Amino acid sequence: MNVYRAAAAAVVAATSVVALSGAAFAHVGVQPLGEAAKGGYATVNVKVPNERDNASTVKVEVAMPSEHPLASVMPQPVPGWKVEVTRAELDKPLEVHGKRITEAVSKVTWTADGSEIGPGQFQQFPLSLGRLPEDTDRMVFKAIQTYDNKEVVRWIEEPKEGGEEPESPAPVLKLSAAADDHHGGGAAGAAEDGGNGGHDKAASHTEAAASSSGSGDSTARVLGVVGIVAGAAGVAFGVLAGRRRSS
Repeated sequence: MNVYRAAAAAVVAATSVVALSGAAFAHVGVQPLGEAAKGGYATVNVKVPNERDNASTVKVEVAMPSEHPLASVMPQPVPGWKVEVTRAELDKPLEVHGKRITEAVSKVTWTADGSEIGPGQFQQFPLSLGRLPEDTDRMVFKAIQTYDNKEVVRWIEEPKEGGEEPESPAPVLKLSAAADDHHGGGAAGAAEDGGNGGHDKAASHTEAAASSSGSGDSTARVLGVVGIVAGAAGVAFGVLAGRRRSS
């Protein structure tokens, strides 16, 4: 019966995707690849969905947080897009690895050059950032999205802790606790698994799989139904996201 209760919960969750899609998922965001630890370095994706069903996104501008300047901001090339990195003098120089930094990246701009983000599509723009600040739990990156019909959407409203999400929220990168080596990532954990720890984990996974084989058929049937419901919810979400805004 636990399997069926879980399936019911999954159906409710999938339905909620449609009900809550208006503001929760269809805006520009900054998502870390792995860990974004305080005082370390991180790779993030600027995720840009197209919210229009009659226009394509042709330009994306992302402003770096001025209150937490970053000494290193490096974009990864994206096929079909030109990238421009804008730098500015710092009011207060930074000290990084014993070097005095007097300017930092203030903005990164991607402009379509043979590509675009069409209706019902999204694009990710990778950035390498560092060092991340140690005196805050999050960083706010304000973004501007331009469509080929000259419409401009400004994702610049800073979300407030515990408050409702703004109409046009600015992307927020949440920072985790500082890593010992100040470089973030999970390399140390992966190295530890190279010894007996990794063998023990593999054995545990094998035993768990064996113990659950008896209920495999019923679980597969239930999950199949859940998959169909989730797929339908995804289609509905795509339609709603494309029609969410009219200006």
